[in-house]
Amino acid sequence: MIERKVVIQLQPGLQARYASQFVKKSSSFNSEINIIKNERVTPGKSIMGVMTLAIRNGEEITLLANGSDEQEAVAALERFLSGRES
Repeated sequence: MIERKVVIQLQPGLQARYASQFVKKSSSFNSEINIIKNERVTPGKSIMGVMTLAIRNGEEITLLANGSDEQEAVAALERFLSGRES
């Protein structure tokens, strides 16, 4: 299991379009992906779960990944959330 703190660097935050892209990217990995914000845990492959966290630009979240491709998953999701990849 990998756990990494990430500060969101997407101007509108993880809302609508970016939430959809995040879920699509998360779903491309075999690993279980979870997001933690303020002690609330939600599956990273659930659009409703991601949207309910209302993650804004500049906020810190924790990514958790557990599975065969956990390292690749966390690295790719961190790049996306940091605004270095769309």
